[in-house]
Amino acid sequence: MNRPSAPAPAPVLPGPLPGPLVGTAWLAPRLGTPGLVVFDASVGTHRNLPHRIPGARPFDLDGRLSDHTSPLPHAMPGTTALTEELRALGLHDTDTVVVYDGAGIHSSARAWWMLRALGFDRAAVLDGGLPAWTAAGLPLDPRPPRYTGPRGDLTARPRPHLLADSTRVMAALADPDATVLDARTPGRFAGTAPEPRPGLRGGHMPGALNLPFGDLLDDTGRMRPPADLRAHFTTLAGPRRTLLLTCGSGVTACVLALAAHLSGYTDTAVYDGSWTEWGGPSNLPVTTSPDTA
Repeated sequence: MNRPSAPAPAPVLPGPLPGPLVGTAWLAPRLGTPGLVVFDASVGTHRNLPHRIPGARPFDLDGRLSDHTSPLPHAMPGTTALTEELRALGLHDTDTVVVYDGAGIHSSARAWWMLRALGFDRAAVLDGGLPAWTAAGLPLDPRPPRYTGPRGDLTARPRPHLLADSTRVMAALADPDATVLDARTPGRFAGTAPEPRPGLRGGHMPGALNLPFGDLLDDTGRMRPPADLRAHFTTLAGPRRTLLLTCGSGVTACVLALAAHLSGYTDTAVYDGSWTEWGGPSNLPVTTSPDTA
């Protein structure tokens, strides 16, 4: 007499994210579980590192995950193009995503913000990124990030208000209830250090305030505690709750966006063109005079 076979065990799922920032201790025991997608969003010299977190897929901001029809670097692709690329990377509506980068917390925040702007909220940034993973002695794959699996079924639910253009930034600079924060270094903000991209004017937007993204990270490259983050924002923004965030090309402004989210701000937007657009040859105003909150 044949006995009925036992039911197959339910797949292990990653479970809900604890927030928009997770540590290696959260990710490591869940790595490889169904429904968990890990993206490597490294850019620049970190893009071609000879190792990755096992199973990581490429969120290639220097490649297909930016709009190369735009003259601006790292421009957000249109909804259709971005959705298509993420489906090609196997992303499903029900997946949980963790994004990291090879610098720590840098371009991973840009990928997280792009997913939010597309309406996908089941995503978090790996605190400390690949350096934290390596320092913890966790396994590495010697191959570059890749994906060759089936397509995903991601559904776009765009939130265009999470990205700002120069017109919206200009309005925010004149709005007593808004604050424009610039994530570039103090030297670039003041116009005393050269811009890394040729042809850009030095200085900053009149009325913008400087919050270098590195000030939000500790000595290990991890995000500072929420109380410390709130202190940075309230020192500059005071009671104002609307934040417009900018940087050089729209990447590290998203580190400010992540920190603002962790600090409880809900009315934030990233200026996609950032200084590459504003500081280029145009009639947009630029100053080197110090600005204070």
